[in-house]
Amino acid sequence: MKILGLSGFHTSAAFKRAQLPDLDERELRILQGQDSAAALLVDGEVRAAAAEERFSGEKATGLFPAAAIRDALDRSGVKAHELDVVAHGFAYQRPSSAGEGSDYRTRQFDEVFDPELQAQWLGEHFPGVDWRERLRPVPHHLSHAASAYYPSGASESLILVADGMGERESLTVAVGQGRDIEILHTVPVLHSLGTFYGAITLYLGFDMMMDEYKVMGLASFGDRGRFAKDFADLVVRHPGGRFAIPLLARDRGLVEQESLRGALRVLAERFGTPRKPGEPLEQRHMDVAAAAQAELETCLLHVLSHYKEQTGLRTLSFAGGVALNCTANGVIARSGLFDEVHIPPGAGDDGTALGAAMYVASASPQSPPVARAPMPYWGSSFSRSEIEGAIDERRDCEATSYADFDELAAVVADALAAGEVVAWFQGGMEFGPRALGHRSILADPRESGMRDRINALIKRREDFRPFAPIVLHRSAAELFEIEPGTEDRYAHMLFATATRPEHRHHLGAVTHIDGSARVQVLRPEHNPRLAAVLEEFAERAGIPALLNTSFNLRGQPIVRDPATALDTFVRGGLDRLVIGDFSVQRRGTEGVKK
Repeated sequence: MKILGLSGFHTSAAFKRAQLPDLDERELRILQGQDSAAALLVDGEVRAAAAEERFSGEKATGLFPAAAIRDALDRSGVKAHELDVVAHGFAYQRPSSAGEGSDYRTRQFDEVFDPELQAQWLGEHFPGVDWRERLRPVPHHLSHAASAYYPSGASESLILVADGMGERESLTVAVGQGRDIEILHTVPVLHSLGTFYGAITLYLGFDMMMDEYKVMGLASFGDRGRFAKDFADLVVRHPGGRFAIPLLARDRGLVEQESLRGALRVLAERFGTPRKPGEPLEQRHMDVAAAAQAELETCLLHVLSHYKEQTGLRTLSFAGGVALNCTANGVIARSGLFDEVHIPPGAGDDGTALGAAMYVASASPQSPPVARAPMPYWGSSFSRSEIEGAIDERRDCEATSYADFDELAAVVADALAAGEVVAWFQGGMEFGPRALGHRSILADPRESGMRDRINALIKRREDFRPFAPIVLHRSAAELFEIEPGTEDRYAHMLFATATRPEHRHHLGAVTHIDGSARVQVLRPEHNPRLAAVLEEFAERAGIPALLNTSFNLRGQPIVRDPATALDTFVRGGLDRLVIGDFSVQRRGTEGVKK
């Protein structure tokens, strides 16, 4: 059975801009349907998955994922007319005509959310197929739930979905048993943990639905207790795993609901004037971030503790945008509530493309069970000749080809140990927002100065943001506070844990100010090439770990293809690009950088 999954709403951004032109650019970003993606599932196996941003170059775009669909079909050898089902990770229904803003909501359904529009856009890009007959809208939170539960391999699991919003829900608790998902509890949009954290993101001068991870990083510099009393009546917990967020009720009327101006007024009254983008960060900003992070963690544990006790389940599957908060995930993992915690690499809305397809597959007797996949290397890959052709187009680069990869691994390890920053492009592109060793920037993790150099010169980003380590499976529990036997939990860089104190002095570039690290643990069989480099680096530096960050520059999606990789390598001022069997340097450079 061939199932194509989709996420995103093609006209969402344009509709909001046309209807509410007086909103500023950051307010216009608060919308449903970003992170469009396509995923192809064939007989329960993921054949391809990628976000449209990797093709368009527009980060987090919600535009119809035509390029991602075409790439998935082409690489899998599947024709459009051979698809049995197209599953979309939303299932909106026409709103009632009552209430303030009802005209806006009705027009929004007609122009953005109506499932018929997905069939229309499919027909425009892939004509000659009756797409209306094959289209299956899947409720958003069921798509998230499926993306976390079905690939986990668990026969039963408690499921938590938390994000900004689905159609009506912002949090869903469910139970997965076999192929079935049963919803136990939902929290409406008015009390959204994701929107609460997004409002804090806006208040701190960042972009909502884009920069929440910056708030998470900033929180480590703050005092969690300074504003704890203020947050106690902004987010209120009730018995039975319930909670309410009165802060969001302060958004009155359509404009405030679409901009969060009411919530921001309350935050300004409590904590002072909101920070404008680019303004210096003050201690109060860090303390607000710390208090918000603490509140998020406390609420999640409050919900999970109740439903774990109610169901008795010791396995958790967690998805939604909130599940990308690595610090909160680490707290959940260390809480002892669950023996296993599964979070998919595409935990955000791009992952609902895959989840919608998996939900339809699991509901179809004709489809085999969804197969487990250890690493999400489901994106575009390129042949040696394609890579060589892209290199030949560049007059500002020179490349050395290696017939023996062991020799290339030794060259890369020498360069890293000598202080080079190396762009790394291998195999199929990762699905999800994390670079997991196929589209990465690698560096020596030992000195904090390396973190500062990459932040300032290459990534051009805020200096408070940490970088992640990638470590060989055999050494993960030795270097980091990871319980032996749980190393695979950290394969997708979705959990923060602590660097062991005795190793922090030689992991300065990847250990955050609070001693934490967002670790990726690598099994050699999952990525033999990068594992070989880690082994060679360990021989030279005495530590089987590297700094690993995404291969992109500020404001740019992770690179997809060789031409973009070469352009980003040159523009970013990196020392070396290792792409396939080639080591590439800019003409006129002298190799190893001290």
